[in-house]
Amino acid sequence: MRGWFPEREFFMRSQGQVRFITITSRMQMIAAGLAVAVVGGWGLSVGVMAISQYQAVSERLSLLEREARVATSESRVKAYQDDVNEVASDVGRRMDFIEKVLPMLPDDVVAEDTVSDSTDEAAKTVEKVSALMPEAASIARIEARQLALVERLTRFADRRAARAEAAIRELGLDPRTMLTASRTAQGGPLQKLSTESDGSLDPRFQRLGLSLARMDALEQGLTGIPQVMPADMNMISSGFGYRSDPFTGGAALHAGLDFRGHIGAPIHAAAKGRVSFVGIKSGYGKVIEVSHGNGLMTRYAHMSAWRARVGQEVEAGDVIGAIGSTGRSTGPHLHFEVRINGRAVNPRPFLETAPHVLEEARTDTPERGTTKSGAARG
Repeated sequence: MRGWFPEREFFMRSQGQVRFITITSRMQMIAAGLAVAVVGGWGLSVGVMAISQYQAVSERLSLLEREARVATSESRVKAYQDDVNEVASDVGRRMDFIEKVLPMLPDDVVAEDTVSDSTDEAAKTVEKVSALMPEAASIARIEARQLALVERLTRFADRRAARAEAAIRELGLDPRTMLTASRTAQGGPLQKLSTESDGSLDPRFQRLGLSLARMDALEQGLTGIPQVMPADMNMISSGFGYRSDPFTGGAALHAGLDFRGHIGAPIHAAAKGRVSFVGIKSGYGKVIEVSHGNGLMTRYAHMSAWRARVGQEVEAGDVIGAIGSTGRSTGPHLHFEVRINGRAVNPRPFLETAPHVLEEARTDTPERGTTKSGAARG
């Protein structure tokens, strides 16, 4: 080892005098050992921290992959028998948790005339129960918080429904048809809901259920409104309405929009929906039709190839086919139609306005867009 750590001699100047210091091999080995120990200790601490962090991440991931354990009714009944006040305390903590994980409820949702406000009566109930049965006071306070949460949720659902309804009307559609359509083709055994021991349903909870159902129907209706250009908007070559027929030269109704494009260019679904037809139709050539609910249907014609099948669920923007020139066509293009209850309507207002209206309905961002026209027809 002495060959590894030969003796070394240094000098230093102190108060005008030069002093020589000799560092022996033993001293060098001791210093090296201390350095190794320090580095090793630091490395060990970093390693422990890394392992702890990894274990914490692993535990969180394992919780996500693990099914939550359900308490048995026997254990809950025993808990009630042992200490009803402790159960009330547990329920209170659960309410705290529920309220904390519902950040979507804004504070500025004001009470509407059609939504109840139980704040005053609930406070009176808590006061009276606390005076007559002190052991039940905590449960009464939790009930008051539950009612406040139910009414707040109801107001929130009503506000979202109102925004969706306004967006639907701005697009020239009737929200009532969407609400009616949402109740068609339904059924199943009757399973009544109740909130009371006698099997009845508290009107405030019933009102919440109706508000949530209305909100869901209107927002589902929004997703089915054509909102994505099925092809390049700059290549619109023929609009909706009366025109000179490209084959006969006579006046004729054009029931859609034509998008010029090269054969094989992708065609996109204009909205979320279900493919209801894939095949050939006279004059249209190869066609795909997508049903969006509420009587809305989009048709894509003159395709060179299909990229979807009947019954397939598609999202807005999904590729469902390729541009072609099949059927009654003068050249490669997409013929696109929007139909409401079988009647053809102008697709352009939907495609130009819907994206911005829907964005406003979600984020209150006022924007409006424009489009350009582009020349194959059919």
